[in-house]
Amino acid sequence: MDFIKNNLANALTLANLFAGCVGAIHLISGDYQTTAICLILSSIFDFFDGFVARAVKSNSNLGLQLDSLADMVSFGLIPGLTMYKALEPFGAELLGLHLPFEIKYFGLLVTIFSCLRLAIFNLDEEQRYYFKGLNTPTNTVLLFGLYYAFKETGTFSFLFGNELLLVILTVLTSWLLISPIKMMAMKFKSKQLKDNYPKVVLLVGGIAILVIFQTVGIPLLVIYYILVSLIFQGQLK
Repeated sequence: MDFIKNNLANALTLANLFAGCVGAIHLISGDYQTTAICLILSSIFDFFDGFVARAVKSNSNLGLQLDSLADMVSFGLIPGLTMYKALEPFGAELLGLHLPFEIKYFGLLVTIFSCLRLAIFNLDEEQRYYFKGLNTPTNTVLLFGLYYAFKETGTFSFLFGNELLLVILTVLTSWLLISPIKMMAMKFKSKQLKDNYPKVVLLVGGIAILVIFQTVGIPLLVIYYILVSLIFQGQLK
């Protein structure tokens, strides 16, 4: 019984890793719909591994390391591969120039900076009620959400039809991962409205965006989250 109690959270983390691996394989082959399912599963496992660890008091250094390694695949490799696939149709062309390499490899910058962000997060003890920079799961929702909406509905064609905009998006999101900008965490210090007003604004606006825009609203929700975090920088402590 103690064995299950001590390792249940780690098993959920490894399930996150497995789902991420399957999602990455399917994304490379072009099956983005299966990747979407895998990302949903990874997110669920990622939430519940920490929840279970706290509930049964099985937090450990091993669990911390496993969590980051699993997230590196699910929320580091997959968003990088998303940009890789988005840039793939352009070959070696950028701004009319023929480069000596295919520009799809620029997409993997997201993976590199996701790794850096996860390492920084593990060493930073300040990020309790807020994040410094955009966390890797949210960045994944943004990039894969844009790609998924484009594939499913044709929305954001202006973005996916322009290699320069895709490279700019890659660089911008890579920077956001390690930026000093405070991003809201959905953790509550108290039950008083004045202490949680930014979260209420995010929650109400986020629900409205998803109801109105549905699938297209998923990446728009992340953009809204970033804007709300920027507006309420002074209150994020």
